Amino acid sequence: MHSITRHGGAADVAHGAYARIDLGAIAANAAALVAAAKGTPVMAVVKSNAYGHGLVPAARAALDGGAAQLGVARIEEALTLRRAGLDAPILAWLPWNRTGYDAAVLADVELGVDAPWRLDVIAEAARHRRPARVHLEIDTGLSRGGATEDDWPQLVQAARRAQAAGRIEVTGIFSQFACAEVLGHPSIAAQLTAFDDAVRYAAAAGVEPRVRHMANSAALLTLPESRYDMVRAGLALYGLNPIPDPAPGLALGSGPSPGRGPGPIVLRPAMGLHSTVAMVKRIPAGSAVMYGLTYRVGVDSTIAIVPVGYADGLPRAAGAAGIELTIAGRRHPIAGVVGMEQSVLDVGQSMPSPGDQVTLFGPGGDGELTVVELARRLDLLPAEILSRIPASVPRIYQP
Repeated sequence: MHSITRHGGAADVAHGAYARIDLGAIAANAAALVAAAKGTPVMAVVKSNAYGHGLVPAARAALDGGAAQLGVARIEEALTLRRAGLDAPILAWLPWNRTGYDAAVLADVELGVDAPWRLDVIAEAARHRRPARVHLEIDTGLSRGGATEDDWPQLVQAARRAQAAGRIEVTGIFSQFACAEVLGHPSIAAQLTAFDDAVRYAAAAGVEPRVRHMANSAALLTLPESRYDMVRAGLALYGLNPIPDPAPGLALGSGPSPGRGPGPIVLRPAMGLHSTVAMVKRIPAGSAVMYGLTYRVGVDSTIAIVPVGYADGLPRAAGAAGIELTIAGRRHPIAGVVGMEQSVLDVGQSMPSPGDQVTLFGPGGDGELTVVELARRLDLLPAEILSRIPASVPRIYQP
């Protein structure tokens, strides 16, 4: 048979993968969630590089959409936002790096506190500076962060003493749901009761913060009683439905609407992940492809080599799961396993050109996989896929 091979030059592929980020979608999603919260301020959660979307650009877009505050996991993320000139309130709820406490206090970053010893260290960091602003975390049933019911009185009393000494200001009390996305799960009511009890105890001890918060994206949309004084929007901010089976009367969609006013809450996916065709060639029937030679073509076929792999965020198991990537509106299966920096597509009798765009996932309007569909077929969470895309993958932002 005749072998046809076409290569894309180095200039055609500056990097194996690139992500397109629609900042307008993030702003519109923030506006939709602000409207859904019906007057309760929204914290935009931009932890883990804003779920892979880019910390600073995503934070700015969320604030443009009406978010009142930013939430991150680590102090380093909060300080990056401050260095970028963002002066909105910021909460870092996993301040485990003690060396960052001094800088956090100076930058007016609010810190989550889960135990008396951490409160003491933070209060010491504030000794010759402004009082540290802290949110006390109560574990209401997730059994992860926060003080347990037995340890809560100790934490509250330590906070009362440090506040009276002028070392800290308790600005918030918060907790985290375990199963808010499972509508009607019995743990939801139990956690709300535990949270209310913890807040009442703190108030009786003289610790009455301005902000109580517990609701994540799913609770924001389905549990009005959980909104308290602020809600935390993470997954939904990036256009992903946080509820596998929406509740009766709750309609989630995708499109240009920012979700204001009556009608469904519209969320627009903000990220598409792409690459390009680097090489195209014909291979004869029976040829095996990629490591392990587990994939064989039944007839003479064309394969396209794409410079994207598991080092770029495409899970290695995508080939075995039958995942297809899209070229010019047509899906083509991954042939064999995904390599570290390369994948092979079986494009059959098509003949794409080097430099043609390949879409791993996108909004879904052109026939491509969405990140939700990709995650479902790989038995992953959409957030796992988004947050695994390394910072080395270029982000291309559109307003």
